[in-house]
Amino acid sequence: MAVGIEEGIEYIDRKRQQIDILLDKYLPSEEIYPYALHKAMRYSVLAGGKRIRPILTMTAYESFGGIDETVINPAACALEFIHTYSLIHDDLPCMDDDDLRRGMPTLHKKFDEATAVLAGDALHDLAFGLVAQSGSAPAVKEMADAIGTFGMLGGQMADVEAEGKNVNLDQIKYIHTHKTGALIRASVRIGAILAGVDDARLATLSRYGEKIGFAFQIIDDILDIEGDQKKLGKEVGSDCKNNKATYPGTAGMEQAHRDADRLIDEAIAISMELGSKGTHFGSIARYIGQRES
Repeated sequence: MAVGIEEGIEYIDRKRQQIDILLDKYLPSEEIYPYALHKAMRYSVLAGGKRIRPILTMTAYESFGGIDETVINPAACALEFIHTYSLIHDDLPCMDDDDLRRGMPTLHKKFDEATAVLAGDALHDLAFGLVAQSGSAPAVKEMADAIGTFGMLGGQMADVEAEGKNVNLDQIKYIHTHKTGALIRASVRIGAILAGVDDARLATLSRYGEKIGFAFQIIDDILDIEGDQKKLGKEVGSDCKNNKATYPGTAGMEQAHRDADRLIDEAIAISMELGSKGTHFGSIARYIGQRES
């Protein structure tokens, strides 16, 4: 059953507010030593964000009957901590060398490079501690696989290697589905795994996660060219500046828009296969397709 755009946005906003409270709860206080490290962690995590990954985790868990907040809340926040750690490291001078993130100075600009590296590492560690609280080894493994050399880090490496080179669409798809898509797919799967879904539904949710994950990064590429810097909270044109391999740069802007729209439509169609349990997944897909930041 589909819901209206307004109802979908209301759901996402409500979940985002819930997650922001939880993130603050699970982060160490900056009044506890090492002060600078804890302050840096909090600076990056609490700077804002769409919180799509933990929203997906909670949605998958709750849609399939999960009710234990002590299981899902730490696991959902773990996904946001992993995402933030990846952004901190991605912004470093040795990677993308970005000055702004979410409308604020990047962590290495606000503090220094050493603190940024350590804050990212600390968030990575905190995330595994939280997801382990679920007591689910499959959930822990799912997150590890999404991060590792066959997931996010593998995509990041391919992204670095592609800088300044002519790449084809297969190479771009590899980068996008690993660097960005793997963690989004895992966010859906971890919530479903903790809810105890059967293999058939897990496979359906995995297909959904793959579609929105790929679309998410194509839209990121589009916004880096056509987006509003005030809404994005970061410099427009940074991909071009860094000679990044992008979807519009390889396929052209028209096809990039077309393919992103197609992937979102396919994700919505998959969500409808789940009946009433797929309602919020459809809303999240629509939100991703229409985002401006």
